[in-house]
Amino acid sequence: MKTPREILLAQHQAVASKLDAIRREVVESTRRPPLFNWPILLWHELVWPCRHVWAGLAAIWVVILAVDFSDHDTELVAGKSPPPTREMILTFRQQERLLTELIGPNEPQAVAAPKPFLPRPSSERQFEILKA
Repeated sequence: MKTPREILLAQHQAVASKLDAIRREVVESTRRPPLFNWPILLWHELVWPCRHVWAGLAAIWVVILAVDFSDHDTELVAGKSPPPTREMILTFRQQERLLTELIGPNEPQAVAAPKPFLPRPSSERQFEILKA
């Protein structure tokens, strides 16, 4: 009587040659391609599967560049503004004086040094109650 192992091996012996052919084909296809084929390989691996995404990114960049170039002309016009007049300078100084009167001088204030933290047992802690 044949064992289950022998039965399975007998069924799969016919397929062994087909598996060897598939294995050889896979090994041949995974070989390193020639050096001059790398642009084609790069195109097929990176660009072609995601061509819709790449087209969308290209369209976005075209829009960004168009907005940038159209905005470039307005910056040139705005950059050629005349120097401030004497009246404007006097007005700015007056606004600064009013702001200083309202807010106060911009001087650093003395800050009290923080109390050092000294850990104590919970039985010795004193709790402070703050009244508002």
